[in-house]
Amino acid sequence: MAVHDENIVWHQHVITGEQREQQHGHRGAVVWFTGLSGSGKSTVAGALERALHERGVSTYLLDGDNVRHGLCRDLGFSDDDRRENIRRVGEVARLMVDAGLVVLSAFISPHRAERQMVRERLAPGRFIEVFVDTPLSTCESRDPKGLYKKARAGKLPGFTGIDAVYEAPGQPEIHLDGEQLVTNLVAQLLDLLRHKDIIKS
Repeated sequence: MAVHDENIVWHQHVITGEQREQQHGHRGAVVWFTGLSGSGKSTVAGALERALHERGVSTYLLDGDNVRHGLCRDLGFSDDDRRENIRRVGEVARLMVDAGLVVLSAFISPHRAERQMVRERLAPGRFIEVFVDTPLSTCESRDPKGLYKKARAGKLPGFTGIDAVYEAPGQPEIHLDGEQLVTNLVAQLLDLLRHKDIIKS
């Protein structure tokens, strides 16, 4: 339940977001990877982070499994819990953007409304939706954690792509073919970040 208290006010920092960005030498933004389990979101996000790090860009990668070890460990996989999971991640990402970081977020985030919720919490141009579009058959053939096998056996009810819907982005900032080489996808993403004036090189 949301808490509304007139005694809670937003504290303005002495150092501004713009000053932090100047120190980093680039703008802060959220690069939000969405796609089916096994689509390659985490792999591409990790490869992009390495490429950005090599270019001196300050980054942080938020991964779906990792946040459930701490920040969201109290949440399950009901629709409400999944929505709250994305809300929390979005709030953390927003704070990191204010710190001047390029935040890479790799989450299935199957519903458009939840991704839009995060977008609306950020300034225009600071949310970059990346649709890693990989055929279900390819995702199942990869199945790195054996989740599709469990879902097909009825052991994981409500699994996205099998018996729960995935709402593909209508107008993502970039639409990636998840069957391409990771190096090609990273090159496309770097070009986009330059075009969006997030990074300079």
